[in-house]
Amino acid sequence: MARPPHHPVLSRLLDAGCPPFALLRRRTPGRDHDTVEVLIGPVHEAGRLAELPVGERPALALVPFRQIRERGFDVRDDGTPLSVLVAEEAYELPLAEVLAALPEHAVRVEDGGFDVDDEAYARIVRRVIDEEIGRGEGANFVIRRTFTGSVPGFGRADALALFRRLLVGERGAYWTFVVHTGERTLVGASPEAHVRMSGGTVVMNPISGTFRYPAGTAPTPEGLLSFLADRKETEELSMVVDEELKMMCTVGDRGGVVIGPRLKEMAHLAHTEYELRGRSTLDVREVLRETMFAATVTGSPVQNACRVVERHEAGGRGYYAGALALLGTDASGAQTLDSPILIRTADIAADGTLRLPVGATLVRHSDPAGEVAETHAKAAGVLAALGVREGRPDDSPTASAGRPRLADDPRVRAALDARRADLAPFWLRMQARSAELSGHALVIDAEDTFTAMLAHLLRSSGLEVSVLRYDEPGLRELALAHEGPVVLGPGPGDPSDAADPKMRFLRGLTADLLRGHGHGSGHGLLGVCLGHELIAAELGLEIVRKRTPFQGAQTRIDLFGQERTVGFYNSFTARCDDAAATELALHRIEVSRDAATGEVHALRGPGFAAVQFHPESVLTREGAAITASLLAGVLV
Repeated sequence: MARPPHHPVLSRLLDAGCPPFALLRRRTPGRDHDTVEVLIGPVHEAGRLAELPVGERPALALVPFRQIRERGFDVRDDGTPLSVLVAEEAYELPLAEVLAALPEHAVRVEDGGFDVDDEAYARIVRRVIDEEIGRGEGANFVIRRTFTGSVPGFGRADALALFRRLLVGERGAYWTFVVHTGERTLVGASPEAHVRMSGGTVVMNPISGTFRYPAGTAPTPEGLLSFLADRKETEELSMVVDEELKMMCTVGDRGGVVIGPRLKEMAHLAHTEYELRGRSTLDVREVLRETMFAATVTGSPVQNACRVVERHEAGGRGYYAGALALLGTDASGAQTLDSPILIRTADIAADGTLRLPVGATLVRHSDPAGEVAETHAKAAGVLAALGVREGRPDDSPTASAGRPRLADDPRVRAALDARRADLAPFWLRMQARSAELSGHALVIDAEDTFTAMLAHLLRSSGLEVSVLRYDEPGLRELALAHEGPVVLGPGPGDPSDAADPKMRFLRGLTADLLRGHGHGSGHGLLGVCLGHELIAAELGLEIVRKRTPFQGAQTRIDLFGQERTVGFYNSFTARCDDAAATELALHRIEVSRDAATGEVHALRGPGFAAVQFHPESVLTREGAAITASLLAGVLV
């Protein structure tokens, strides 16, 4: 039997005549974490993010995954609405007061289970590694499975009871929340901020890498250190940092700064995370649109990840991987935005139908059994609140209060600091514009917004920069007539696939640029990753599929006589043997290659240069200097 709340505000929420409501415990910096906000007001639907209200009244938007169509990306349209609650009443209550007043009864789930069983999900993992990552479609992808069931007689008291159980049983969440629209209820504990903005500062919070606590015992620093030393986990986090830096460079006026890494400790698992900060003059709704949605719930590059998701998931995602977004203004009238990613969230319909989607980030080193286990661990917090699985014996605030944080162990801090030492210094501080180069660079985007980071890198060296997609009308004519360096950017796909219209166009454009825009013309051509492969192919080098994809791999190479630490994101590579290198040398073309395999790291010749790695990545330590040097060489 539910114990009715005895609070003048909370007791109203049980009344069937009460308007929709939301209860939010937000861990936003500068806020008191021991408070819960209560928003009460009508809910209406909007068509686009630009229609969301931003004013004195707080507005809480429920942004479905299908909204990513606003960015022109492919997505399955399942009809999930973009809903917004505009608060006619707003309260801030002490956490202890809320806990004392909320219902405490157990909620029963019937017919619960995953829609994709463990063996089937493991097969999907293997297919994605082989057919998508292995064929150059991207660096990582997040594929979901959904726990489904039903809650008999589900009502408002059940929603509030679940919220209370999450408040007590989960820890470390960025937002813990319940949102009741009348048509559905979302209740969850999301660990990850999608984006927030206040006073012109934009913050994003990429989280990836999952340390699953051992069953039946407390996690140890030794176990965590083994996890932190796992190359797969390190690369997984670095890849999503790169992907969200792409977004930060799109919305930020001066790029982004990387802070961390840090450890986020929760009840059933711990995550590694970074924080990205930048400054922006954009409207908060534009910031929200340009950051749909994090690589941690889609993959990278995001645009192609949406296609991969559609190929390997059944049905639409609903609100999973979308966002909640609290929009408003501060005391000075400036716009504010606080938005968690909608993960670790139960979506319950009015008839009690329950959906709890979870996903794992699949990378080249993924182990199918490990990714299956990760989805179980990610669902554990909400499933424990639902009573579907046992909570951990150390879940309670009393049990965890005296336990030292894993992050406080000096060995753990040293391991996290070592990760930071491997990142590019360029992205660890706000960049000032230099005057190393001058002119106007045209960057061609082949469906990978690494070009936003490239543009920021180029601007920091003194260049003016324009970025155009490969399918922009009139691009060929613009590129051939451009008075300045042209950068052929990265993108997914097989550069040798003659059936791909994108590759056919880019191969032709590359040939034209090499003939008329490079080779001593004074304008210069630079290829990056896919752009490098296209240039190599035009020079007659063989393009082959790598046996092991190098997606998100940091390694040291010899770059024209200098040892460099660089980041690769490639499943294909150019290959050059001694005879080919000798032939190219006759045309004054230098080749930087792996002596053992013949794989080409970089090329440079009269009027052009090309690199297989990504100089703009956080994994390339001297990326800014490498880019400026290569461009200075081709612009003479």
